[in-house]
Amino acid sequence: SRATSLGVSLYLGNRRIASASVLDAGDAMEVGGFADATVVDALRRGEPPSLDDATPLWDGTRPTTLEAWVALGERVFFEYPLRPEVFAEHALAHPEIAQQVGLHADADGRWPGVVAFADLDRRARVGITCALCHVAVEGGQPVVGRARRDLDYGQMRLSYHRDTGVPLPETLAARMARWGPGRADITQDDDEDPVAIPDLWAIRGLGWLTQAGTLRHAHPAALAIRQETQILYANRERTRPPRELAWALAMYVYSLRPPPRPAPPDDDAVARGQALFDAHCRGCHRDAAGSGEPVPAQRVATDRALAFGTARGTGRYRPSPLVRVAEAGPYLHQGTVPTLDDVLDPARLRPDYDRGTRGAGAVPGHAFGTALPEDQRAAIVAYLRTW
Repeated sequence: SRATSLGVSLYLGNRRIASASVLDAGDAMEVGGFADATVVDALRRGEPPSLDDATPLWDGTRPTTLEAWVALGERVFFEYPLRPEVFAEHALAHPEIAQQVGLHADADGRWPGVVAFADLDRRARVGITCALCHVAVEGGQPVVGRARRDLDYGQMRLSYHRDTGVPLPETLAARMARWGPGRADITQDDDEDPVAIPDLWAIRGLGWLTQAGTLRHAHPAALAIRQETQILYANRERTRPPRELAWALAMYVYSLRPPPRPAPPDDDAVARGQALFDAHCRGCHRDAAGSGEPVPAQRVATDRALAFGTARGTGRYRPSPLVRVAEAGPYLHQGTVPTLDDVLDPARLRPDYDRGTRGAGAVPGHAFGTALPEDQRAAIVAYLRTW
């Protein structure tokens, strides 16, 4: 017998390019060919997108080569809806809101991370995919794997409630207003623990997954399970993706490579910084991605909400990866420190610090390196810029 299906139509452009049915475990997706319909124009007219001509996204045959797994995973990354998303639908229907909250079309007119699909009840809805948070649009070009740091998901949600009149508890509204660009709370719990959206560089080199180190990453299956679980919980366990799609997504994430980094301006400073980093930082930032074993939250002493949260609480924080760290601000797991220099600057630990991304006041925690002389801190930063 056939499992209940969750249908999908993909609008990664000003045209509908695919229709699909995302099915429970054991089934596949159904996807149509290219069409001229545009989901954004339909939404702005107050109409649902068309979901005609569905054909399989995946026919159930497992890929036999790594290249084929990666290709399938790319489609999952861009096309598989994590859940229906009325907030993104509302934003796309109102151009000024889309601009304000960081929803941008690329040079080809595509909206990375937004799809239209037929839900379990067969109604056409807009959904979000991995690409919403992990594809930046820079100069009209998508940078796959880079965090979308101008995405203000909290304001996207607030705009929907403001304009539709759908009630929202005042305490929750206040929390969303504090998130700011580049932060989101995806844990589906009631805790106040938003995190900075991470880049997806060198994921294979990470020993632990998530900022709280919730899962030991000793095998690719760990990443596949993590992603399968995230899809399940994001969609409130209404449907489960075929496990082959979770594995394919893991293979695609492994394949992502960061953009080239600029040449270091001062080789002597970099060499000195590396020696200082090895002496003062390598104990925690020790793996291939510049991360390492999770550290007790009391020792890190940053905001403790995520480490002790309902959904991901481990009592620990994983050291932040360092690949392209110079481009990864704001820093710390909650995205509160604007620059690498500020991370090591003891001034941010004082009450009169005024450069934090969440307003004036001290940004405590991760005091490691702040006691070093200024020239040594600058040398470490010069070295970090070479990652």
